[in-house]
Amino acid sequence: MASTGMQIFGFVLALLGIMGATVATLLPNWKVSADVGSNIITAISQMQGLWMDCTWYSTGMFSCTLKYSVLSLPAYLQTARTTMVLCCVMAAMGLCLASLGLKCTRWGGGRRSKRHAAIASGACFIAAGFLCLVPASWFTNEVITNFLDSSVPESNKFEPGGAVYVAFVSAGFLFVGGSLFCMSCSGKRHGPQDMILLPPPDKLLLQQQLLQQQQQDQLQHQYCSLSPLDNKTGYSLQDYV
Repeated sequence: MASTGMQIFGFVLALLGIMGATVATLLPNWKVSADVGSNIITAISQMQGLWMDCTWYSTGMFSCTLKYSVLSLPAYLQTARTTMVLCCVMAAMGLCLASLGLKCTRWGGGRRSKRHAAIASGACFIAAGFLCLVPASWFTNEVITNFLDSSVPESNKFEPGGAVYVAFVSAGFLFVGGSLFCMSCSGKRHGPQDMILLPPPDKLLLQQQLLQQQQQDQLQHQYCSLSPLDNKTGYSLQDYV
């Protein structure tokens, strides 16, 4: 029961992780304009994401521009795009495997198959957490480096936005969820509850027949090995009589 509860808790954390990673991938506020020095009057706030850049003006207008050209983007932004998409795909695969590996479900095969599916789903969640953590860390490092660079104008300085923090939290959820899934199946198997499901009746009958044939062969072999000794012993007794 403890391992089942651990799996359910890990599944919930992984589900929150994939939802957060998906939201972080789509949000446009990976970095926002910093309020330092003289503020620009026309633009209240600027945000830049993985797929678009948005701007709020003092007049109340709001505009966003999509980033169509991939090759014109910096390396860290291209990497963030790729790894976040891979993170969502890997986490989705982990959820599918986790639904098969949950001990409280009836689908997914026998207990051994469920155990393998649970371990595979845990590995997918951990890999997805790593893929989510790498772009968030790299993006944050680039933003902080440009912010501390004195050669960059104050109007072009940005600070990490809310999407970065969502990515960090989602990576943590995925790491913990994957670890719980792996830990729930890492213990030794004890008792009949961990036995493998029996094969179909036809295979079971065939195995019983083979086992009986092997026992008969062993008995016949033992009889044949003892027969010469018995004959020799009987012959010696007749000689003494």
